[in-house]
Amino acid sequence: MDRRTGLPVVAMVGGGQLARMTHQAAIALGQSLRVLSAGPDESAALVAADVELGDHRDLDALLRLAEGATVVTFDHEHVPTEHLHALAAAGHRVAPGPDALVHAQDKLVLRRALAAAGEPQPAWAEVAVVEEVESFAGRHGWPVVLKTPRGGYDGKGVFVVPDRDEAAALLVRHGTLLVEERVRLTRELCAQVARSPFGQVAVWPVVETVQVDGVCSEVLAPAPGLADELATAAQELAVRIADRLGVVGMLAVELFETPEGVLVNELAMRPHNSGHWTIEGARTSQFEQHLRAVLDYPLGSTAMTAPVAVMANVLGGRAAADDWAGPGLDERVHHLMAHWPDVKLHWYGKGQRPGRKLGHVTALGADLPRVRARAAAAARYLADGEVDPAFAFPTGH
Repeated sequence: MDRRTGLPVVAMVGGGQLARMTHQAAIALGQSLRVLSAGPDESAALVAADVELGDHRDLDALLRLAEGATVVTFDHEHVPTEHLHALAAAGHRVAPGPDALVHAQDKLVLRRALAAAGEPQPAWAEVAVVEEVESFAGRHGWPVVLKTPRGGYDGKGVFVVPDRDEAAALLVRHGTLLVEERVRLTRELCAQVARSPFGQVAVWPVVETVQVDGVCSEVLAPAPGLADELATAAQELAVRIADRLGVVGMLAVELFETPEGVLVNELAMRPHNSGHWTIEGARTSQFEQHLRAVLDYPLGSTAMTAPVAVMANVLGGRAAADDWAGPGLDERVHHLMAHWPDVKLHWYGKGQRPGRKLGHVTALGADLPRVRARAAAAARYLADGEVDPAFAFPTGH
């Protein structure tokens, strides 16, 4: 409990943009999020008042973060599972708990749990030698998808493998891997749910996520053209998983849509890129909802504020660092605000690097093609200074 405010203290492991946006939501609830950051220049550390510097793999740093906090939560899943058990054993409340979070940390643990529950997922197997990959491919065809069980995100640790030789090389490099069939998918979807310790749940509309080179580029809410029956099935699937695993906080269930239905790809037990649109596009954002859930507060309304919301990530692009930052960036922000006054910008305070998530923009409206075009054009202009001809700037700005 914070002696100054009388309000609970939420401690978040990780100092990235998810912690930064959670901190922004915490301010409205009378809180200043406590953050464990690897350095003073990380996104959340630049704005939060209560920052503990340290490494998420260092148990002593985690114990310092947890001291006096009401609950410990996460902006990433990379904390060693044994450290989470040590925190819990020391009397600290961890949300989600280690027995739930391990399903987002370890893809093999997740696959086994989904199989035991009879939930839909791609065909898969644990493989340690190339003959096991060949046997799997004999049943499901080449190419196959090989994944490192732990540590992958944004396409890292995921390999589309066409033959035995490449599979053998990956096994030598990484050891035991997860092999999956390459799903003939229609598109990728995401169903997000929040769950409190009391067991209350709240779901948002199912969204479509657009991936480019393994990194989310756009999120379309709600997923266009998704049949009501399939949307409901995806939401119910997310709720079942949250209940079965005992999730506390946010859960993002990444899905493959196929002609036969949906398959579970991966889980994230934290605020997620697919839910950034909720800041402007829903009555309660994923960040506020995560705080409500881990504190066991009643959950907020997830109703949309407009018929359509589109989030577009601003990814590090071709611009050189000295052209992208400083006056160059300020000029782009000026132009964005002048020509897309309805588009909302969220900047993460990160340095330029190709493909890096530097920020995002969100546009709302009633006509998906128009809303999507505005969001995409604004994000592309911020990243590369490239002006979409459909949005030509008049002189004077």
